[in-house]
Amino acid sequence: MQEDKNQKNRPLSWFWKWFLNNQVVTSLLVVLLVLLIVLLFTKVSYLFEPIWQFLAIVGLPIILAGILYYLMNPVVDYFEKKGIARLYTIIALFILVIGLIVWGMVVIIPKIQEQTISFTTNLPNYLDTMNKKMDEILSSPLLVQFKDQAEQMSNRLMSSLGEIIQNISKITVQSVGSFVGAVATILVAVITMPFILFYLLKDGKQLAPYFVKFMPTKMRKPTLKVLKEMNEQVSSYIRGQLTVAFAVAIMFIIGFWAIGLDYGVTLGIAAGFLNLIPYLGSFLAMVPAIFLGIVAGPIMLVKVLILFVVEQTIEGRFISPLVLGSQLSIHPVTILLVLLTSGKLFGIVGVMLGIPVYAAAKVIITHVFEWYKDVSNLYEEETEDQEQV
Repeated sequence: MQEDKNQKNRPLSWFWKWFLNNQVVTSLLVVLLVLLIVLLFTKVSYLFEPIWQFLAIVGLPIILAGILYYLMNPVVDYFEKKGIARLYTIIALFILVIGLIVWGMVVIIPKIQEQTISFTTNLPNYLDTMNKKMDEILSSPLLVQFKDQAEQMSNRLMSSLGEIIQNISKITVQSVGSFVGAVATILVAVITMPFILFYLLKDGKQLAPYFVKFMPTKMRKPTLKVLKEMNEQVSSYIRGQLTVAFAVAIMFIIGFWAIGLDYGVTLGIAAGFLNLIPYLGSFLAMVPAIFLGIVAGPIMLVKVLILFVVEQTIEGRFISPLVLGSQLSIHPVTILLVLLTSGKLFGIVGVMLGIPVYAAAKVIITHVFEWYKDVSNLYEEETEDQEQV
């Protein structure tokens, strides 16, 4: 009788072992469920239109306030440990930020405006100089056989550039309403962001415990743990990236000034902003500086290239490891895939926020998977006795 019972259970045990107790099958089932949920949401997407409109209005001030919160909160926490009330530290930081903004509007912004207007005015001359230098290079005996192909590519490039400029002009004329809407959104963000930031700095620590109160008792402690890890991941990344970007901007401004490259302040600040894009930002920052280096002459081009090598060495060997470390534990290939995907879906905002959002999602998925392993018992290692049976 016992043997007959074991024989009846063998097909089920085989099915359990080779189908259900299989990570690939389980992953595919989870993916299938997620896709079904996404498909369901696409069918009723019109129900979420008011939510998206609301998020479009409040999203920008919340994001800006969150970034400044992660920068300022460590300072507030530090002085609170020293016995200074949070309110006084917050007021002092607000005064400091307002002072920096006024200083930037008086000193930095006029300089950037001046250099931008100068570059725009001189751009046709720069392009003519670039064409002449390309003709000189192609006139050499080694490259004369490729002259026709290079001229065709150059003509196509110039025509494409002209079309792009015309399209930008048309879009600018046709999108006055959108521009007005964007300005209104920015004004709303500038007005509301300080209030959101103030209350985040003052009562931010109470948000997670407050929301967790609405959850079942058994889920409160794990949820607080997940929120804490997400906060650590996102805060360390944002603080680290902004610190590195600021250091890169200072290094480039000083470096461009030292080698005598035009528009050094604007190029340095642009390099700092572009450095917020991991891996790709540094290469994008090289393009305008190399262009101006070619226009200025071979000596300036060599200086620009040396400056980039020095900057990349200092940033890669000293600043980034010291500031960022390996807190995210994300493979570089994964970072590139996340940047390409988020940039394609959400544009520049996706490129800026793709990595911290991925880091937060990774924390959630990791904890959900650990919970699933404990509940399902599908991933327990078999003992020798179980294998023999």
